[in-house]
Amino acid sequence: MPEDTLTIIDNRTGKQYQLPIMYGTYPNYGSAIHTIDLRQIKASDGDFGLLSYDPGLSNTASCKSAITFVDGERGILRYRGYLIQELATKSNFLEVSYLLLHGRLPTQTELDEWIWHITHHTIVHENIKKFMEGFRYDAHPMGILVSTVAALSTFYPEARNITDPEVRKRQIYRLIAKMPTLAAFAYRHSVGLPYTYPDNDLSYAGNFLNMMFKTVESKYILHPLLERTLEVLFILHADHEQNCSTTTMRNAGSSHPDPYVSVAAAAASLFGPLHGGANEQVLRMLSEIKSKDRVPEYLKRVKAGEFRLMGFGHRIYKNYDPRANILKDMTAQVLEVTGKNVLFDIALELERIALEDEYFIKHKLYPNVDFYSGILYKAMGFPVEMFPVLFAIPRTAGWLAQWLEMLGDTEQKIIRPRQVYVGADTRNYIEIKNRK
Repeated sequence: MPEDTLTIIDNRTGKQYQLPIMYGTYPNYGSAIHTIDLRQIKASDGDFGLLSYDPGLSNTASCKSAITFVDGERGILRYRGYLIQELATKSNFLEVSYLLLHGRLPTQTELDEWIWHITHHTIVHENIKKFMEGFRYDAHPMGILVSTVAALSTFYPEARNITDPEVRKRQIYRLIAKMPTLAAFAYRHSVGLPYTYPDNDLSYAGNFLNMMFKTVESKYILHPLLERTLEVLFILHADHEQNCSTTTMRNAGSSHPDPYVSVAAAAASLFGPLHGGANEQVLRMLSEIKSKDRVPEYLKRVKAGEFRLMGFGHRIYKNYDPRANILKDMTAQVLEVTGKNVLFDIALELERIALEDEYFIKHKLYPNVDFYSGILYKAMGFPVEMFPVLFAIPRTAGWLAQWLEMLGDTEQKIIRPRQVYVGADTRNYIEIKNRK
């Protein structure tokens, strides 16, 4: 009997089946069976065949990918093989976005060309401004962003030709370039400020800060630490394997629409409080605790099951999220510039006590990226409504990398999962006058 197979005995029929096992780069981490092979397991000739039932797709591999590797047990995150710690300390966001999309780090010439194309696609059509003006003055910036990204589809009808590599390339330039512009415009509309146009002399992160916060000054003065911090935040949020919004990007993209509507769908998925809004929940929790001396009592109530500890634990990570480690150090540095923040003190105390508590150790509850990112964003002057928008800007590069990979995968088809039907059997229609 071949070793690389799974033997299944159907106790209903006594039949035995051998299913081949496929392996990823790390066999002890990424081995799987083709679930379509389960269809041959039938209780009778009229049986449809066995399905796998997996709510939330917790243990289902929907694709093969070479982009991002996450080992949650050991707290490892790599983009295209590069440790996130190295990229966060040595690289910048546009270089990382090139890496995600092309599979390798660029040469200096390639990076210069890449940056030039991104920089020269930052302007949006004037009609987009008019489109935004149709939103209420208090519209949520993420709602505006989702809608305007989808609206870009109508400005670039060529984008529907997704089989043309050159057409795809232009849309990638446009999306990565225009997301910060749309995001900043959405914010300024929501607070009644005039729009600030992109400045091509600035870095990707610097330009976004300029469009967000410039008021009457002729030239916005960037603080180098805050600019670098935003670059790092963008790098850490650029991709994270097959999460909710990335899966949405692949699902929407599988029917072959243009990338604008697929990114809009992914961004809408990110809007949810369980995904892109998680760091806002952390801030609310820290504000509710109010002071360091109230932390022990709060943790006691968490252990009693009264509520969850926000920013701790992760669907994938069963160890310290490496991104949280990076942000913890950066938060301390940023607060030296922006001023003391009591929420950071509470967070440090919360982490200290929780990591020494047997309950949290046993349940493998460690800080995740959301635990410190909200404090950082708030210290830098971003309102909480902008948190999911700040997430969407860098994740666009990851979504597009996943989209490209999906289009090039000959095994991928339009997404069409099955269901386990639990509804009524055949019913006869009853005229309304006879219904009780």
